[in-house]
Amino acid sequence: MKSKSIFLTIPVVAALAFSANAGEWITLFDGKPTTQLRGYRMKEFPTNNWVIEDGALKTVPGKAVDLVSVDKFENFELEFEWKVAPGGNSGVMYHVAETGSAPYNTGPEYQVLDDDKHGDGKNPLTSAGSLYALIAPNKSKSLKPVGEFNSTRIVFNKGHVEHWLNGKKVVEYQWGSDEVKALVAKSKFAGMKDFMSQNEGYVDFQHHGQEAWFRNIRIRKL
Repeated sequence: MKSKSIFLTIPVVAALAFSANAGEWITLFDGKPTTQLRGYRMKEFPTNNWVIEDGALKTVPGKAVDLVSVDKFENFELEFEWKVAPGGNSGVMYHVAETGSAPYNTGPEYQVLDDDKHGDGKNPLTSAGSLYALIAPNKSKSLKPVGEFNSTRIVFNKGHVEHWLNGKKVVEYQWGSDEVKALVAKSKFAGMKDFMSQNEGYVDFQHHGQEAWFRNIRIRKL
């Protein structure tokens, strides 16, 4: 049986901040083959690495090939649902350029993870919902059990960035701020000169070699 579409309801107060300028929703994936996603540094969809299973895009364990949006986005609101297999690891990056050998050379990551069984879950900075290796989720974070879908919302609005997880805002920061630059300088990304340097870029769904599922993916420009 196909999964029903479920999208996170945006709080009215948050929506009013950009509703006047928000564009129409663009469906990146709704359970059927999509022309809105392709392989990283590829022209086509990597059918050997991703399949559709019960209305969700699922990684094929093995060779890792990320998916990226066909279009670039500057200010945007992105919604999707995700789950991982026990011990699973994935992520969603944004403002990604295809200039590096990997998407994480340029785009920061919203961490997708089994916090209980993956080692990254032991460190809040690399746990689910975090700005990976830079900002930990706040205490309002609530993660569904492995095997259930989590709802995520990422908002990038004139440099103000928010990570939402299951209806709670768990990370908030200002793109390009001195605080964020200081965090990057002390992180594994310090030697990547193009990291978080793009004014716009692709949205990237990470294939980490393990099983992960994404569904109900949509985005709109702000």
